[in-house]
Amino acid sequence: MNRVVVYFNALQVGIFFHDSSNAASSTSYNVVKFGAKPDGKSDSTEAFVNAWKSACSSLVPSTIYVPKGRYLLNAINFRGPCKRKVTFLNGGTLVAPEDYKVVGNSGFWILFNRVDNLVVSGGKLDAKGVGFWNCRRSGKNCPVGARTMTFNWVNNLVVSGITSINSQLSHLVINTCNNVMVRNVKLIAPDKSPNTDGIHVENSNGVTINGCTMQTGDDCISIGDATYNLFMSNIKCGPGHGVSIGSLGQKVDEKGVENVTLTNAIFSGSDNGVRIKSWARPSNGFVRNVLFQNIIMNNVENPIIIDQNYCPNNQGCPGQTSGIKISEVTYKNIQGSSATAEAVTFDCSPSNPCQGIKLEDINLNFKNKAATSSCNNIGGTSNGTLVPESCLLN
Repeated sequence: MNRVVVYFNALQVGIFFHDSSNAASSTSYNVVKFGAKPDGKSDSTEAFVNAWKSACSSLVPSTIYVPKGRYLLNAINFRGPCKRKVTFLNGGTLVAPEDYKVVGNSGFWILFNRVDNLVVSGGKLDAKGVGFWNCRRSGKNCPVGARTMTFNWVNNLVVSGITSINSQLSHLVINTCNNVMVRNVKLIAPDKSPNTDGIHVENSNGVTINGCTMQTGDDCISIGDATYNLFMSNIKCGPGHGVSIGSLGQKVDEKGVENVTLTNAIFSGSDNGVRIKSWARPSNGFVRNVLFQNIIMNNVENPIIIDQNYCPNNQGCPGQTSGIKISEVTYKNIQGSSATAEAVTFDCSPSNPCQGIKLEDINLNFKNKAATSSCNNIGGTSNGTLVPESCLLN
């Protein structure tokens, strides 16, 4: 008899096999016992760092536990490598300082750096970003700004059940990570708050984002260079700038984006739906093998858009064309309403036309009438119901 062996990636499918021997010898570190004060006013940064050091150096799996309450934290770096798996279990609210400059000059607020086998679960993050946004709007000389929670060089990561509000910049950053699950997070900032992306992924492989709600002032999910095997499902986006691959091509030497799927998503009142964006500059980068399917658009300004002529303020790119090569992108079962007459816009590079673009069962209306579409420098095929009428030449 032939034997069939099936391998499961526990992080991707959300199944965790429990080792009872580890459970019996695991240990927990309560931040209050290290001196953290749940009053929202006393600086608890040192207590959190000391709890992390104890957990990270533990010879058995460990948990950092944050009880109910509000904990004031300055910029904090949870650095590895750690000896065993660490779980950061938050039952409270982590609060940034009222003065945005305190964390704004660091580039990050909460950073997990070079840690493998990490779980970050629960609680609320309040980054107090209003002061920083006001500074940015005023045109003053402002600090660089802080991302709320960043993961650099983290492998085998689970992030779940977090609510992040009012980030100075991006709420959640996945950078140079492998095998990541982000699920059931809520990321919230006003629709006019600048650069408050929900989740930013770059230089990472094997990231799954599931069951997340994003109401932001920038991209709900932004996808940067060297992102491979990204799977997004059950996403709610709006307000915000949609799910964006890019902007890519700002530099000549880029590694590209490959194998990206977004399925079962709802966009409501967002500036864009699904977008691919690249600078009008020479580049070695690419976007290929992308699937957008089973998506509902509710009053979205640009439900489907490829923009390869991105040139903000007409600086550094006038007269140039994008070197990013876009191919094998499929749009399937996308329904709903556009807030603009043109619901489908494909503005591809004249020097590197989009290839292998597929439209199947698209139904997008503008004010209860069929929307329109436009195509520049693109090749592909169309099938099924198509509203607006496809501008692709089969």
